[in-house]
Amino acid sequence: MNKAELVAKLADDAGISKTQANAALDSFIDAVTKTLKKDGKVTLVGFGTFSVSKRAARTGRNPQTGATIKIKAKKVAKFKAGKELAAKL
Repeated sequence: MNKAELVAKLADDAGISKTQANAALDSFIDAVTKTLKKDGKVTLVGFGTFSVSKRAARTGRNPQTGATIKIKAKKVAKFKAGKELAAKL
């Protein structure tokens, strides 16, 4: 499912226009992004938790040449499914 399909489903289920559903989805994504940028986490009970994880610097290999390369440390977004969501899958 892509964003357009999700917006259409949200609009249909909630009985609102696609423009309103798109605005709501954009607002949700923006709120989660801003919270994660501040090293916070977003917990939706029954659905899951969005959080930030830090990856340490490490060495890797270029698959074409086999040369060793350094991979910088970085922060990555992480999602952990809640108990109810995991049970439904």
